[in-house]
Amino acid sequence: MSSLPETKRTTKHPLAGTAMNGADMMVQVLADEGVDTVFGYSGGAILPTFDAIFRHNAARPKTEELRLVVPATEQGAGFMAAGYARSSGRVGVFVVTSGPGATNCVTPIRDCHADSIPVVLICGQVPRPAMGTDAFQEAPVFNIMSACCKHVFLVTDESKIEETVRTAFELARSGRPGPVVIDIPRDVQLSQGVFKGHGTLHLRGYDERLEALGRSVIPEETAKAFFQMLGASERPLVYAGGGVINGDAATELRAFAQRFGIPVVTTLLGIGAMDTTNDLSLHMLGMHGTAFANYAVEDCDFLFAVGSRFDDRVAGKVKEFAPGAKIAHLDVDASEIGKVKGVDWAWVGDAKRGLAQLSRAGKSFRRDFSRWQKHVSDLRRAHPLDFNRGSDLVQPEETIAVLNEITRGEAIVTTGVGQHQMWAAQYLDFVKPRSFLTSGSMGTMGFGLPAAIGAQLANPGKLVVDIDGDGSIRMNLGELETLTTYDIPVKVLLLNNYGDGMVRQWQDLFYTSRYSGSDKSLHKKDFVRACEADGFGFSRRVTTRAELRGALEAFVGYEGPAFLEVVVDQSAHVYPMIGPGMGYKDMITGKWIKPRAHKDVVVDPNAGF
Repeated sequence: MSSLPETKRTTKHPLAGTAMNGADMMVQVLADEGVDTVFGYSGGAILPTFDAIFRHNAARPKTEELRLVVPATEQGAGFMAAGYARSSGRVGVFVVTSGPGATNCVTPIRDCHADSIPVVLICGQVPRPAMGTDAFQEAPVFNIMSACCKHVFLVTDESKIEETVRTAFELARSGRPGPVVIDIPRDVQLSQGVFKGHGTLHLRGYDERLEALGRSVIPEETAKAFFQMLGASERPLVYAGGGVINGDAATELRAFAQRFGIPVVTTLLGIGAMDTTNDLSLHMLGMHGTAFANYAVEDCDFLFAVGSRFDDRVAGKVKEFAPGAKIAHLDVDASEIGKVKGVDWAWVGDAKRGLAQLSRAGKSFRRDFSRWQKHVSDLRRAHPLDFNRGSDLVQPEETIAVLNEITRGEAIVTTGVGQHQMWAAQYLDFVKPRSFLTSGSMGTMGFGLPAAIGAQLANPGKLVVDIDGDGSIRMNLGELETLTTYDIPVKVLLLNNYGDGMVRQWQDLFYTSRYSGSDKSLHKKDFVRACEADGFGFSRRVTTRAELRGALEAFVGYEGPAFLEVVVDQSAHVYPMIGPGMGYKDMITGKWIKPRAHKDVVVDPNAGF
């Protein structure tokens, strides 16, 4: 939800000409931008803005208030804003004070930048005369944040406050989305002025690139070249990334895949771009992708990358990635084209428009890919995900699989980072986009719980589940109390293997089981009692397989915030796995997933291709 561009505004703002201080102007622009929730932690340098929020709400009916959610930490506020943005597509907002308030936000800002998530952070700063004097709670926010975000503004001219905030929102959500930081000194917040009700800053280069993107139309010859490559292919595959989700292009992707009969693999952040229950969906590829998805990548002869960037967790040994395939690449960011992997066809544009234009350009295209579809279906049947079903210990994969039977792909799921994150990606279905929220590029432990809070507030009435690990949840454990403080009905599922499971897995495989720093079995934390102390009405622990389904059903069905700890097999590993520096042909499938009979045979010679 955004304000109208200047050229399209038809009515004068009702508050134009009103005398306000700078903080009031910022809060009014937030309201104009459609913001309904602000996550923030107060402090001296940002107090004028918090006071402005209070006065704004006091003067309006409850339905027009800016809901203020106070987290346990500033980092929690950042991940709440990220969860809000990832699940809704709207810009998430968080507000913190200067110094440590701002520096505590570096991690969520970098996390949002790495995953292209639109958020706006407003930081208080010491008054202008005190800047550069090492004043109390001063930090060089502009310098620190410049390398971590899409753009940072230091507001030293009080006449440009409202234009700066509007521009921050436009930057955050346009083009390749990302985080924007506003660093505003306390005296600028208190400065008096007249509210104009319109105006943005002119950023010439960015505005020109954005205008060019908006006019972007794939030329007839370029579209023809694409379909010539597709027509020459027998085994095409779509490789969809987070850009499909961020660009609201899931509908177009699904229509494109269905129209041309092309199977789809997705990255971790692309999960949900395709309905995972669709026959054309092969789910996730890459380091911990499904075996059948990775085998399809090996076998394909045409790979169409959409909103994806060939990162190391996907491409592995780049020269061996999709070894027999021609590569086409559609992305909104020109810098991603050819950055990692050379391409044979490319177009710079947003995924939504690009896919729609290609679909229209190919309306007369006809090609039968039924033999290839059968081949990938055979791969799915021959190499399914599997785990140790004979153990008496609760298996983490079984836990997620049972949860999936209950939620049926309709829940919004957040995760921390580690083994539980990969099991959630592998074993859960997602019918809709913006349903799987996780820290991809940064891999930030502690993401899951606060992100779930933001997602729940953005999607009232939806089932939101945080799947977390005992190591990851400790990073932002204080946000459990935030759930009960605001009665936010998030369901927190903790898979407890008494350690940093993914680190332990690497130590098993590559460090001859030297568990340096990863074994948490001596930790005394009783998570269930901690949640009871925080006011949870539902807080249970499961230690046996017999308890699992009943506990999960009660947990999901509970009306308020709920916590379920499942003690799982510490020896369980995430498979498949492509180790660091390895290619797809080196994929480890473990004991329970059937590998190909002959690794070196890429395509079955009897398949008829």
